[in-house]
Formats: sequence, C-alpha cells, structure tokens
Amino acid sequence: MSEPMMWKKENLVSTPATPSMASYTDAMNKFTQAATAFMDHVHLLTEARDAYQMAITASASLRSSLDAGDRALRSLMTQMEQVVNVHMGEAILDGKKSEALKVEALKVEAIRTNGESTVPGGKFLP
Repeated sequence: MSEPMMWKKENLVSTPATPSMASYTDAMNKFTQAATAFMDHVHLLTEARDAYQMAITASASLRSSLDAGDRALRSLMTQMEQVVNVHMGEAILDGKKSEALKVEALKVEAIRTNGESTVPGGKFLP
C-alpha cells in the first residue's frame, strides 16, 4: 500500500522564492509614487464635495423660488378666469337681451307688413 498523503515527500511543490532586496525596493518605490500622487490630488476631493454642497443648496433655493412664482402665477390666472367668467356672463345676458329685442322687432315688422296677428312661434299678438 502507498504511504498516506501527509507522509509523502513534496517533490512537486516548489517553495516560494525568498523576496529579494530588489523586489522590496521596487514595491516601496511604487507605493511611494502612488501615495504621493494621491496626496497631491486629495484636496480635489474636498473641493468637489464643497462644490456639490453649494450646488445642492442653490438648487433648493431656486426650486423654492420657482415654486413660489408658480403658485403666484396660478393664483393670478384663477383671478383672471373668474373676472372673465363674470364679464362673459354679463355679455351673454346682454346678448340674450339684445336677441330678444330683435325677435320682438321682427314680430312687430311681420304684423305691419303681413297684417297678421300671429307670428312664427305661435304667439298671438294684438
């Protein structure tokens, strides 16, 4: 029978190479360059955050102002519609009155010209 797995020699497994001073130096240089570049631009993150807050504040203020303007416009339009409706109602009543007068005038004219005592509409006129 073969040996258990834990007793076998590890002939096929290679041991990792011991880090050399060159690989350490290379990694440290890369880290230093990346960290320095990041630190050179970290102030942009703060500036971006501040500018974002200013934009949000301005947006809310504008939105509030525009909403108030919209409410004022709607109110004015409602008032105008009410005034127009009142005047149009008077104009319609005036129109009906003048139309009634025209009909009466036509009836009188028909009686004069035709000598009839009745006119279209079936009303008896003296």
